[in-house]
Amino acid sequence: MRQCAGAGGTGWIDGMTSSSVDFPGRWAEAAGLLLGPVLMLAGVLLRAGTDGFFPAQLAAFAADPARMSLSYGAFAAGNVLLWPAVIALVRRVWPAQPRWALWGGTLVLLGLFARTFHAGVNHLAFQLVDVQGVRTAQQAVADSYGAFHVFQPLSFAIFFGWIVLAVGTWRAGVLGPVRSVALASMSALPLGVLKGTGPMSVVATAGLCVALVPLGLRVLRDGPAPRWWAYPLALALGGAAVLLGLAG
Repeated sequence: MRQCAGAGGTGWIDGMTSSSVDFPGRWAEAAGLLLGPVLMLAGVLLRAGTDGFFPAQLAAFAADPARMSLSYGAFAAGNVLLWPAVIALVRRVWPAQPRWALWGGTLVLLGLFARTFHAGVNHLAFQLVDVQGVRTAQQAVADSYGAFHVFQPLSFAIFFGWIVLAVGTWRAGVLGPVRSVALASMSALPLGVLKGTGPMSVVATAGLCVALVPLGLRVLRDGPAPRWWAYPLALALGGAAVLLGLAG
């Protein structure tokens, strides 16, 4: 691989500027930009009205497991779907502000990994409610809350990553000042295990929708529609993935 000068930075990918790489592709980016924020907002709203700390969250699951499972599942799915959305922002910020793109994208992605880990802990805690009862699950979580794990240092990335990336989108003119501030509001989203919905949870996820959904629509329109066979293929692959997961 050889280096070459790119707009606002240095590229290194087989003679092309790094900003010209289109991974993960338009459809993955559009899906992340549209579905990621909407699913996270839906997950937050579904568990609104319940105290935000883990004893109440576990009690709410015991009382209404379908609603709480849907809430936490939607939030976790939206969090994972944000990775192509972040790549989409990084690619657009990079030509004008490569350092903001690099550090903002890296920190946000690390924060998404940490939230995915928290989602796994949430799932296990809910299974404890089913298997051993809500009192035992509450005691188990209380006794282990704050235990060290390798993702703990990434709390820094969860908080600051969205701010850094938002500054990059503003300086590069990718989102504009209002939507960049809306993107930065994600730094106010509570982090950790079994977090309920508070005012800042709604503000942060709604801000994410304001920041990313219009860009997702633009990306979706900015090219040809997929071939007819792509739709049944995607459904078949999705169904196969679900069945494989259920098989363990």
